[in-house]
Amino acid sequence: MTHDHPAAPDRGASRPFGRLLTAMVTPFTTDGSLDLDGAVRLANHLVDEQGNDALVVNGTTGESPTTTDAEKETLIRAVVEAVGDRARIVAGVGTNDTRHTIELAASAEKAGAHGLLVVTPYYNKPPQSGLLRHFTAVADATGLPIMLYDIPGRSGVPIATDTLVKLAEHGRIVAVKDAKGDLTATSWVLARSDLAYYSGEDALTLPALAVGGVGLVGTSTHFTGVLAKQLIEAYDAGDTTTALSLHRRLLPLFTGIFRTQGVILVKAGLAAKGLPAGPVRPPLVDATADELAQLRADCAAAGLELP
Repeated sequence: MTHDHPAAPDRGASRPFGRLLTAMVTPFTTDGSLDLDGAVRLANHLVDEQGNDALVVNGTTGESPTTTDAEKETLIRAVVEAVGDRARIVAGVGTNDTRHTIELAASAEKAGAHGLLVVTPYYNKPPQSGLLRHFTAVADATGLPIMLYDIPGRSGVPIATDTLVKLAEHGRIVAVKDAKGDLTATSWVLARSDLAYYSGEDALTLPALAVGGVGLVGTSTHFTGVLAKQLIEAYDAGDTTTALSLHRRLLPLFTGIFRTQGVILVKAGLAAKGLPAGPVRPPLVDATADELAQLRADCAAAGLELP
């Protein structure tokens, strides 16, 4: 049975970056240098063919650990110029050094980005007071809206509920990419703040929506974008039956894209489709023939064809 979603108008109003975002890979040429023409083609494809409302550039899926600051700025400029008139461009600027993050934020703003994705400082394991100071300092230094990125599996430190609620008081901290996998913690933050929550795990999109989330920042959405957006729109319209059906259909690829590091399989799949991708940079390694075969099987299981 379907019914009107009572909170739909408010949810729409609190979607600073739309419903569907893809963390875009950074195409490289065969020699490993930045492929700007490829990035423009891929950005156009993700917005015009896959239905993305926004793109994250220079995220982890964009291999930000191995791209230079200059490459990051060049990439933002190219993507903003290509699709910035019809999609919001969110620049990944997070590092484990507050000063460097502020520098990247200034560079992204200058390059025309519409928002910033700021990950929890990784490896140096700051206490919650350090996280509060870090994120506040970045937000104070920019004029752009910020999406926090809570991913303890990569950063080693979760952003605690109380910390998130406190950060939500900052006018420019408007959203969270939630890859903590703790829907109870997410629920508490949503009950106590007006942060817009985007699932940072493709397979948790529907459960995240159920506790008040507004959308997805996806990886498999390089391929599943149209259907993932249909899932979100169905849920918003109160058609939970369709949303659940799409969730189950897409599960093989929502999860399969992470059988190894996500960017490895995305780039392999894009190359198979004749789309710009190129190699990954070390320490990542390109997909093996077996991994590509498995990706084809996962796509087929989701009803999507990979040549």
